[in-house]
Amino acid sequence: MITLCIILGLLFGSFLNCMAMRLVRREDWVKAGSRCRCCGHELGAPDLIPVFSFVFSRGRCRYCGEKISFRYPATELIFAGITVLVYLRYGISFESLRFFILACSLFVLSLTDIEERIIPNGCIIVPAVSWLVTEPFLFAGWRDMWMHLAAMAVFAVSMLLLSLIVDAVLKKDSLGGGDLKLIGLLALYLGFAGTMFMLFFASILALMWAFATKRLKRGQIITFGPFLSAAGLGMVLFGERLVDLYLSGIGYY
Repeated sequence: MITLCIILGLLFGSFLNCMAMRLVRREDWVKAGSRCRCCGHELGAPDLIPVFSFVFSRGRCRYCGEKISFRYPATELIFAGITVLVYLRYGISFESLRFFILACSLFVLSLTDIEERIIPNGCIIVPAVSWLVTEPFLFAGWRDMWMHLAAMAVFAVSMLLLSLIVDAVLKKDSLGGGDLKLIGLLALYLGFAGTMFMLFFASILALMWAFATKRLKRGQIITFGPFLSAAGLGMVLFGERLVDLYLSGIGYY
């Protein structure tokens, strides 16, 4: 099963990376064929095998010889790892299906946000619908369902108000509309407590990245979507362990 998950993850990683690139370039991600970005030659099946095509061609296009971005094998391997982790955490279940769809959407929006600071609405709508469709199969009681829906509404509204206040004080934009929608989506999946920790971990990751890349000194904008996605997926996969690690680290117990 792990081998199958790796194969599935590589295939989906390749597809999702291609989808993200086409969304950024405003191309049809369904009908458009795969082509070399340098020479425009249409790629055949031997050129589209995840990771292996990159390795066997030594990272160069077979037709024009130009270097192929390392982004391709990297995204394929990363998503293969994510797929395996989802399976190891939830096995073959409706939870795996729900969180796999969420992971696909978070992966795409992270790539588009990094490249063009765009969070497509489809990447919010699809996992939200997935949550609703799978909820009857994972039903934990009406109270639990309404608490998750309430968390989505509360965090979306509260973060919107907070961002408006920060914008007014700093005289510049803080959180974008896509980030607010993403926080609402993750609150739907994580509930109140999970979302609080998710926001905390996402902020820590963003600050670490900002200090490491010296973006704070340069006054550059930090795309928050990938950090929200990483923290959200981390809470889905390792939530209890992450919270326990944090609480023990601050001496809570």
